[in-house]
Amino acid sequence: MKIQHKGTKDTKDLRHDGSYEIVGAAIEVHRKLGPGLLESAYESCLCRELLLRGLAFQRQVPLALEYRGLQLDCGYRLDLVVERSIIVEVKATRKILPIHRAQVLTYLKLTHLRLGLLFNFNVEILRCGLYRIING
Repeated sequence: MKIQHKGTKDTKDLRHDGSYEIVGAAIEVHRKLGPGLLESAYESCLCRELLLRGLAFQRQVPLALEYRGLQLDCGYRLDLVVERSIIVEVKATRKILPIHRAQVLTYLKLTHLRLGLLFNFNVEILRCGLYRIING
């Protein structure tokens, strides 16, 4: 399990995994709105920004849980799935806790996707609230 907090020094790596445009979109939303709003506001604005950038995404994607051959609808939803390959989880909290990162990692395992981006918009500078989570 690789959980990493990324700053700007590795931005060129983002270009290769498809997340560069998503991070840019999130930064633009944060730049325009700043901290202090509800998660739903940031999610809506991020969707608009992704749309303007021509990225395909799904919002509030239901996530069924399979347990021992039984499909369970437990009400889990992924905030965003961008380009069918990157899970984006939006938070607006005082601090990202280990449980928030674990949540994204679990979503990645259940969907068999490799990359998740966790954004905490309740920070002064978004790069301080950006977490890249890798499944694998």
